[in-house]
Amino acid sequence: MTIEPMLTEAEPVADLIGRVLHEAGIEYVFGISGGHTGRIITGLSKYQNSVRMVTVREESLAGVMAEVYGRLTRRPGVLIGQGPWVLGNGLIGTMEAYLSSSPMLLLTDFSDATPFHLHAPYQQATGDYGSWDARRAFGGVTKQVMQAHTPVAAVQATQLAIKHATAGQPGPVTVLFSMDSLTGAVEPDSQPGLYHTRYYLPPSPPPAEAARVAAAAKALLDAARPVIIAGNGVRIAQAYDALATLAEAVGAPVVTTAAGKGVFPETHTLALGVFGTFGTAAANAAVSGADLILAIGTKLGPSDTAWENRDLLDPTRQTFIQIDIEPKNASWNFPAEHVLVGDAAIVLRQLREAVGTPSGRRAAAEAHVAELRRAHGYFDAPAYTADDAPLLPQRVIGELMRTLPPEAIVTCDAGENRILMTHFYQTKQAGGFLQAAGSGPMGFAIPAAMGAKLVHPDRPAVAVCGDGGFAMTMNGLMTAIEHDIPIIVVVFNNNALGWVYHGSGPFAAGFKDFDHGAIARAMGCNGVRVTEPADLRPALETALKARLPTVIDVRTSMAVTFADITSPLAAAASPRRR
Repeated sequence: MTIEPMLTEAEPVADLIGRVLHEAGIEYVFGISGGHTGRIITGLSKYQNSVRMVTVREESLAGVMAEVYGRLTRRPGVLIGQGPWVLGNGLIGTMEAYLSSSPMLLLTDFSDATPFHLHAPYQQATGDYGSWDARRAFGGVTKQVMQAHTPVAAVQATQLAIKHATAGQPGPVTVLFSMDSLTGAVEPDSQPGLYHTRYYLPPSPPPAEAARVAAAAKALLDAARPVIIAGNGVRIAQAYDALATLAEAVGAPVVTTAAGKGVFPETHTLALGVFGTFGTAAANAAVSGADLILAIGTKLGPSDTAWENRDLLDPTRQTFIQIDIEPKNASWNFPAEHVLVGDAAIVLRQLREAVGTPSGRRAAAEAHVAELRRAHGYFDAPAYTADDAPLLPQRVIGELMRTLPPEAIVTCDAGENRILMTHFYQTKQAGGFLQAAGSGPMGFAIPAAMGAKLVHPDRPAVAVCGDGGFAMTMNGLMTAIEHDIPIIVVVFNNNALGWVYHGSGPFAAGFKDFDHGAIARAMGCNGVRVTEPADLRPALETALKARLPTVIDVRTSMAVTFADITSPLAAAASPRRR
């Protein structure tokens, strides 16, 4: 069968770029019309029934929404806008996509002015004398930078960027358009020729080598105390069911990295929560006592592993099996005896088939997990029901756990509030928790919740942030109103940058007391301030029923700090103590 060309008649180049996104199955484009890329947005109007343009109030919102869309769908989230501001303002989402391997597409421009590109025109980013260099700048935070100087190249660069963003280890790819590349039409007999986008989409990843899978399966079955560590790669691969099926078959407790929190329900009988620096004591005890570690989709970085404390992980006394789609990531921080290169979902299914149906292992593992929970505690903090006012963070988190339905998606910001959520919040369903996996920026939770709500419109999306993070992205509520994205925002309002205050002292860490609920109401959202513990649950229940975005501003106490939940393993191995 011969390949069908893309064109039978001339079409405007801007329309063709919209067609490429449509053919790739991309449902959303996030950004602000500006510069030369405004022509692309005009072209998208012809595909608005299949590709929705979400106009935001600032590029950082679009960047995070695009990153989250890519992380949850395996299709590139698209950030569009003018070059200087996609870089300067949109870098939060781009950096997160780069560090956490989310497929993402940046459609932006050189802001050039033909024929004056050698004369340093306003905003220009071609890298010529007198202008800044967009290619070099974007190249430091993306997998690949494509540049287009003709209409044909503009179409091809978009197709190839989608391919590069999704092939192998996913990540962000930039397309830089010159002014000339977005002008005029493309003819059917253009050179090079244009073909349908489906031919440029990468095929499904291959399975891992069968012999390696068999050896790893044998090691799993030979182990007396195997433990699975699941990272964000499980989410990228959408391998939730494959992870649970293998864990149940082989009889292995499951812990997650902080970035991986949410890939395995923490209510499962084999779950022990997050391990490492801010992990649960039960999870750390399981990992410390394991004779085999199966690490899936995680680099096992020092911030996860209590600064590589050997009492927690030690390849001289534990066998390591590592699954990663990127060979360079395997045996990076800890040498692994068994390396399985491939997509997490595919490799987990291979392992499940290879281990067969051993009897008694699941029951023994469940008994072991139950004993660890009894010995060390497990999401049973007494302060979940504390009546202190201002509210203790544990009380806020406990109310979220009691009130939110199992299918809710909780997104976290940065700072102390996120650390407390990571440690104290118990996820009930796979895919129910999302935080920045690689960069940890403030201003992540609100746009992340909006992105998650667009991907899963039938699930409540709840952004949890501090008063510092809320201030950075409260303009996202305008977008939520304009595009009918009814998220819930819970603000841990302690008038401070909690992480800074408790880590470095009060200087330059305090804020005035703002009523964020009132700010939300001024934007057209629902908004309420909670100062008493008994008022939080009714506020959450009302928000869950609302069709408008809702902000719940909770006056929280400073009495609890991240130091209270830092594992002794991390404290002992911290570089600061050496």
